[in-house]
Amino acid sequence: MLTRRMFCALVVLLMLASGAPAQEQSIVVASTTSTQDSGLFDHILPLFEKKTGIGVKVVAQGTGQALDTGRRGDADVVFVHAKAQEEKFIEEGFGVKRFDVMYNDFVLVGPKSDPAGVSGTKDIAAALISIEAKKAAFVSRGDRSGTHSAELSLWKTAGIDIEAAKGTWYKEIGQGMGAALNAAAAMNAYTLSDRGTWLSFKNRGELGIAVEGDKRLFNQYGVMLVNPRKHPSVKAEAGQRFINWLISAEGQKAISEYKIDGQQLFFPNAQHERS
Repeated sequence: MLTRRMFCALVVLLMLASGAPAQEQSIVVASTTSTQDSGLFDHILPLFEKKTGIGVKVVAQGTGQALDTGRRGDADVVFVHAKAQEEKFIEEGFGVKRFDVMYNDFVLVGPKSDPAGVSGTKDIAAALISIEAKKAAFVSRGDRSGTHSAELSLWKTAGIDIEAAKGTWYKEIGQGMGAALNAAAAMNAYTLSDRGTWLSFKNRGELGIAVEGDKRLFNQYGVMLVNPRKHPSVKAEAGQRFINWLISAEGQKAISEYKIDGQQLFFPNAQHERS
């Protein structure tokens, strides 16, 4: 007769033989609203989870907030898009190593009526100068995200001190990319968006792409394991497996295959170097 102890032992042996994990694992990834809002995670995470048995919970925030989540040890992995901030995170000892994962670009979207007269140009600095000069409505995320950091850098490149120049025409909402696009659609305003979120955005109203193609609109994403020496609770092995999968040929292929209406949202560019 098969006793309970013998039955449990048999179940464990069968799980080990099949390669199934004896205990479910999960990790927390602090990432950007753009990777979440674009639908990328909905595409790639089931593939990773099926392969490894490791569940992934995504905390979608602006890049600055995501890095702070990592600094507190409230995430195992940080996957964001503000390289200077990411390198500082590593230098401060909060991350183990940074890896390039993928890129896309930013686009300036705005009303089709184009009150600033910038549609069709590839010069983002000239476009921002015109928007500020004509006080055309502009929505800023204002949330310390990678997109917000890029926007502030572009105003600086255009020679505009946005802190001094902003007025009622410049709306800071302190929210994610989807919310910023919704606000821009409602206000017929310009805003800076990553292309991935723009392509997945449905509530466009009268918005269209006004400026694209400037090399200064390049948008690189990187991934880092939170340092377990700072925070022993970090699930370092499972977190590194996720990173290794993202930068592997399989993970890079999964990223490249994510498309909306035939358009690729992200372009993998990892060097396939593992920790």
